[in-house]
Amino acid sequence: MTDAANPRSRGEYLKKLREEHSETVKRTQALLRDQKQFQQQICQAIRENKRTVPEIAAAINQPAHEVLWYLAVYKKYGIVVEDGMCDDYVQYKLVKEA
Repeated sequence: MTDAANPRSRGEYLKKLREEHSETVKRTQALLRDQKQFQQQICQAIRENKRTVPEIAAAINQPAHEVLWYLAVYKKYGIVVEDGMCDDYVQYKLVKEA
């Protein structure tokens, strides 16, 4: 059995890597935490009522271009759908889970 295949040595190796790259790990964890919070804010903003990108951005105090990026991803994966128009803007709403 090689060292890489040995679960104990693999765990020790991963621990050593985390220690060596602790700043990168901390920075990545912070980015993921911020991203999850941003996603939750968007979902909360459109949970009850459909809204446009500018309305969502104003409600969560975030840039509209970032909100649009997340909504495009959500639409791709079926989390939100377009539901009508308000002036020149598409309104988005959450898909109800079964």
